[in-house]
Amino acid sequence: MIAALVLAMPLSSHAAEPALPAVPAVQAIPVKVMVIANFEPGADTGDAPGEFQLWAEREHLDEVIPVRGALHPLRRNADGLYGMVWGDAHSLVVTPEIQLMALLLDPRFDFSHTYWLFTGISGADPKAASVGSAAWARWVVSGDALREFAEADVPKGWPYGLFAIGAKAPGQLPQSADSFGGMTDTSSLGMAVPLNQGLAQWAFALSKDTPIPDTPALKAARARWKGFPQAQRPPFVLMGETLGALRYWHGAGRTQWARDWVKLWTQGQGRFVMTNMESQLMAGTMLAASRAGLVDMSRVMVLRSASNPSMPPPGQSPLASVGDEGPGQVAAYEANYRVGAVVVHRLLADWPSYRDSVPSAGQP
Repeated sequence: MIAALVLAMPLSSHAAEPALPAVPAVQAIPVKVMVIANFEPGADTGDAPGEFQLWAEREHLDEVIPVRGALHPLRRNADGLYGMVWGDAHSLVVTPEIQLMALLLDPRFDFSHTYWLFTGISGADPKAASVGSAAWARWVVSGDALREFAEADVPKGWPYGLFAIGAKAPGQLPQSADSFGGMTDTSSLGMAVPLNQGLAQWAFALSKDTPIPDTPALKAARARWKGFPQAQRPPFVLMGETLGALRYWHGAGRTQWARDWVKLWTQGQGRFVMTNMESQLMAGTMLAASRAGLVDMSRVMVLRSASNPSMPPPGQSPLASVGDEGPGQVAAYEANYRVGAVVVHRLLADWPSYRDSVPSAGQP
């Protein structure tokens, strides 16, 4: 009898959750231009530079703004340029896109008209660029979600054991979702984020003649690249796609995979130029944020500069060259700032025009 009475008690007799409080309304600050970098080994200013320091120092990003959920503060100057670098969680298990989302959800800022410049250093395909060069991307391609066979298990005739989810061999787009994650639509298996090509081409046209400093160390390293004319050029500005993958790969075999992978996912229109470990995370976050109405995806730009080649020069083993970014890092930092600053300065100087109208190729 007691049990029956308990079961018959109305649900309303249980303690109710408190009513949701109203979120205080704030007058959000419209942000004009945001520069995003990926790492800074020390302080933002006054020591050896990383990807962010030249921006912080030369653009006088002196005001420091803590952001809840980010491990490093936001910075800004009086001209309306904002900049941020991700805080180090002291573990490679932690990826930085959660900090980007924390920034995007901060109610103090209005990002509806913001131009985003995602910067950083990368490995470059020596068929496309030399160390110290900078490339504007039209697509960001992810190299993370795929299928993989060990080298010993690769079917005869395959160039490698990496292939798209939903495909049956390398070089194929998904043909069937195969119930991957419960999916039935192959369009959900996409690995490329298209950027605004008109804006990318406008940024390239504006910055293509930017002088990038050369050094004796770069010249000496370039001399080893016989048979690779682009790798032997002094640093230059170009257009080319960015491939992001959490796995740090290196070598001629994986470089060929990267060329094929980018070509596949851009329907033959893009070319692999830069490889790094963050671009796919940032682009994916921005794509989700745009679908949630937080940002305008047509205002997102990606500029990567080469700190090292993605494969060893002729006659050298991959083991001897993997991770050898030292000689090219400072050159890549410099190229990234100099080329990116040309575009940032134009956007800020002509903000009344660009607030509501996104520049495109052929425009001044």
